[in-house]
Amino acid sequence: MKIFVSGATGFIGNKLSLSLAESGQRVHALYRSENKLALIHHKNIKAFKGDILDPLSLEAAIAGCDQVYHTAAFAKAWIKDSSKIYDLNVTGALNVIHAAIKSGVKKVVITSTAGVLGASGDKIITESASPEKHFSHYENSKLMLENEIRKINSDHTEIVIVNPSRVYGPGIISESNGVTTLIKKFLSGKWRIIPGTGLNIGNYVYIDDVVNGHILAMKKGRNKERYILGGENISYREFFDLLDTILQRKTAMIKLPVFIMLFFARFLMLLSIFRIPPMITPSLIKKYNMNFRLNSSKAIEELNYNPVGFREGAGKTIEWLGRFV
Repeated sequence: MKIFVSGATGFIGNKLSLSLAESGQRVHALYRSENKLALIHHKNIKAFKGDILDPLSLEAAIAGCDQVYHTAAFAKAWIKDSSKIYDLNVTGALNVIHAAIKSGVKKVVITSTAGVLGASGDKIITESASPEKHFSHYENSKLMLENEIRKINSDHTEIVIVNPSRVYGPGIISESNGVTTLIKKFLSGKWRIIPGTGLNIGNYVYIDDVVNGHILAMKKGRNKERYILGGENISYREFFDLLDTILQRKTAMIKLPVFIMLFFARFLMLLSIFRIPPMITPSLIKKYNMNFRLNSSKAIEELNYNPVGFREGAGKTIEWLGRFV
């Protein structure tokens, strides 16, 4: 079987491409930069240079494929021209879907984000959540894409949406693998900050579970349905305590009040005037100081999705990071 993967040189897409190739599938991997070609070197991976904004390059790469995974996205915290986010995350993704339909592909799995479901407050979020507010153009663009997908009619191509939470684990270190970067800094003694009170809850999912969730969604996912690919709901305090437990140490942490974090983020936004991209934005500070409890029951029941707990996933991640610290 031939399988197309966009975003094959990104965190999730790369792990997915290599996993499929290792299982004996023939993968058509889309790439843009020659510098990243080594990331997709495998006897079962055929590299296609192209761009999701170039329909002709997509049609050439997808031709003859039975399945399509779209993982490519613009996921950086900030860009001066936000329209580029929508070009890549909406127009580019729709280009992939239409090229798949044109080529007669049977099924497409689209990588969205659990961020489209919004903050949970005291509740637990499911796929039916419909938030009034999002915190970034990234989340807005992904929700816009999901809404456009539901308008597409095709007799022979099914489209399934997966919504990963905060993904971490071994793999390419990038902005889309920010949790692993944080663990690496904590491991080497370069991170001692707990955001806000430390009690806000997020959901953290191990990369191998996300990859497996994509493959399960391809096998069992229902047309036009979304599936949360989550892991464990834990607070920041629990996050760092579990890391300390694995490392068999006790780290003195500093709680950084939200107003100080916001001040720093606004200062970074001012620097963006001089073309210095901010590491974090005020809207993201507000986001990460809210609760994001997720329920992955739908994926567990319908796809047989079975994620590991944070302690197990973080243990594997720390073992992998040990070679770099």
